[in-house]
Amino acid sequence: MIPSASLVPENDPSVLFNTAGMQQFKRFYTKPEEAPASRIVTCQKCIRTGDIEEVGDDTHLTFFEMLGNFSFGYPEKEGSYFKEEAIKFAWEFLTEELKLDKSRIHATYFEGKEGISADEESLKILQEIEGLKEIKPQGFDDNFWSLGTEGSPGGPTVEFYVDGIEVWNLVFNEFVMEGGKYIPAKYKGVDTGMGLERLLTVINGKKSVYETDLFESIIKKIEELSSSSHPELDSGSSNQKSLRVIADHIKTATLAIGDGLLPSNKDAGYIVRRLIRRAVVKANQLGIEKDFIAELAETVFEIYNDVYFGSVIPDLIGNPEMTILDPRVKPEDDKGGVGEFIKNELNKEEDKFRKTLKEGLSKINSDKELTGKDLFDLYQSFGLPIEVSLEEAKNKGIKINNSAIEQFNNFVLGHQELSRTASAGMFKGGLADSGEEAIRYHTATHLLQQALRDVLGQSVQQKGSNINAERMRFDFTYAEKMTPEQLKQVEDIVNEKIEADLPVTMEEMNPEEAKESGAIGLFEHKYGDKVKVYTIGDPSTGSGQVFSREICGGPHVSHTGELGHFKILKEESSSAGVRRIKAVLE
Repeated sequence: MIPSASLVPENDPSVLFNTAGMQQFKRFYTKPEEAPASRIVTCQKCIRTGDIEEVGDDTHLTFFEMLGNFSFGYPEKEGSYFKEEAIKFAWEFLTEELKLDKSRIHATYFEGKEGISADEESLKILQEIEGLKEIKPQGFDDNFWSLGTEGSPGGPTVEFYVDGIEVWNLVFNEFVMEGGKYIPAKYKGVDTGMGLERLLTVINGKKSVYETDLFESIIKKIEELSSSSHPELDSGSSNQKSLRVIADHIKTATLAIGDGLLPSNKDAGYIVRRLIRRAVVKANQLGIEKDFIAELAETVFEIYNDVYFGSVIPDLIGNPEMTILDPRVKPEDDKGGVGEFIKNELNKEEDKFRKTLKEGLSKINSDKELTGKDLFDLYQSFGLPIEVSLEEAKNKGIKINNSAIEQFNNFVLGHQELSRTASAGMFKGGLADSGEEAIRYHTATHLLQQALRDVLGQSVQQKGSNINAERMRFDFTYAEKMTPEQLKQVEDIVNEKIEADLPVTMEEMNPEEAKESGAIGLFEHKYGDKVKVYTIGDPSTGSGQVFSREICGGPHVSHTGELGHFKILKEESSSAGVRRIKAVLE
């Protein structure tokens, strides 16, 4: 058993937080000789913010704890294990240790795709388990895990569901990505993850993670502080979701500060600040108009004191062995240990925000349409994160169009951070490698962007992409969640252009000529003397035969018919005013 790593990843600039149990063990899958043991178990504290808009429903959280068991160096390293042991360990734990009824459990496995065979070995093991009645095959997005970067491990997964809720994901790292393709790895490894909160939900027969004892006392405390009547807090109400968001965000901020992540205006510190401020706004809506976060943090301490505070984790301040992650933290700040330090930081942040909150919210009036400059002023002068302004505007019936959000992003240079994150370690155009599959996906992003503009409007603009040999991820400006009908329209348009087998051609021209030609580009930025413009369609037959024209560095296929069938897997929030689509080419 290895203790949880900090929420702040060590020597890993690819992420702002530890997001999974395997984060601290990544290198052991390719270098098992460096692992402290061939088999390890942990309970890892994690933060994920990709689905922040979904926080408050029955299953989504920002902070959660991930139970995991890991094995490295199979088959050479003594004590290591692989599929058979991992699957049987999981079944034994669920049915014998936890005493869950076998009829409540079903499993899934990788059905095979993109040149990788179905995981028949796992299927056979699952079929031999007495009492497991249902086994479902699933594709890449559900049952294959990979970082998608050169030299990284990856492999098929087996997932266990209880009452239809995914509780345990078993990843079998038996491949390594080289040249954009998955090849058999020298060493095989096991990486499993089981969300503690979801596990408690199914064990206790609850419907929501917020009904477990990891949240019960926090939500009760918020109810005591709130002036709202309790009937309004019934399941499904907007007030109930506000309660859950406050509980989640303050728990996350408390634990993040406990690991040395102070609120700030950049990187992970800014995420902590946003969570605190969003919680304050939600509390304000429930009638909590005085500072309350430090008091709520004490309830968090009561839940986690014997695990992440108190005697197990040394005091943040005054301990020579504790790494202080923020230079503003000084030894003389020690006024009673980590708990008092956390409460002081929360108090300072809440007090600072409340001084401008009321005035800032008053600027969002139902008789005035908000522009991008208004949103920027609310952010800069009153400290309102854009998602808070958007939520408040929605509550007051104020519609904010995409161009206003785009203007805001330009004001705060938000797109530079998105571009930095998306392009870290990438080839041109967000490609994780320059292999044939990645090039197909890159070309497909051009079709996707134009299809989105056709369906959602011409203000849609790309804000980043991440592409590897198995899938594409595309970020774009849009304020609302896309409807199933809109997603179907976009998918159909892309496939129509693929079936038409349109030519893909490139011309070099100066930026002004590119703009006049109708090419999509960020013309407010400085380009060089020459740019490459890629056209999808036949430019010689008139504009009616040109589907897409875009400034891009390449590379691309020569005809759209080379792409295959386009399928959207998921549409979700990336950040305020920016949506994300994940898709595959079949």
